[in-house]
Amino acid sequence: MFIVVEGPEGSGKTTLVQWLAGRMQHEGRAVVPVREPGGTPLAEAARTLVLSSGSDLTPASELFLMLAARADLVERVIRPALAAGKIILADRYGLSTLAYQVAGRGLPAREVAAAHRVATAGLEPDLTIVLDVPVMVGRSRQQQAGKSQDRFEQESDQFHERVRAAYREAAGPGVVHLDATQALMTVQEAAWRHVAAVTAPSIRGVP
Repeated sequence: MFIVVEGPEGSGKTTLVQWLAGRMQHEGRAVVPVREPGGTPLAEAARTLVLSSGSDLTPASELFLMLAARADLVERVIRPALAAGKIILADRYGLSTLAYQVAGRGLPAREVAAAHRVATAGLEPDLTIVLDVPVMVGRSRQQQAGKSQDRFEQESDQFHERVRAAYREAAGPGVVHLDATQALMTVQEAAWRHVAAVTAPSIRGVP
């Protein structure tokens, strides 16, 4: 089972992934949390380049670094874990590319989608949970947490509005949307119901 959590900056993706992973482990499931970009030496090197505030990347260079990281993560971590019957729980995946590199940077959607399919050999999630928060709410959360800003977080409000709009428009098999301005526990339990629905009957403790 391949589950992805997506959303704009400050929406709580990483917090939710950690919580879901902990709950699944408590239920006795073999779960492998991963983040994008990252998860292998090559992918972590790409992450450093892409997120570094000192990196001067063109949109195309940014895209191909992200896809190189994804290709390596899929081949070395995700596919072997899925083949072993484990649950992959990912902090970002392909929808991030459509939101940031297509909607945000303006790269052509058709060509980017084709490149993504090459990088992943067509691997798609069983469930994608999209968290939604207004841009200013996300920025406020990050400031309150004292988080230092990476290249993407330093982009303009207009850039992040385009990213958010792309997430809000996302649709397709297995895509669900959650209002992440709700109380943390409310978001967590809503996400768990979706996870339990796609992993039942093998997961216990469904609310």
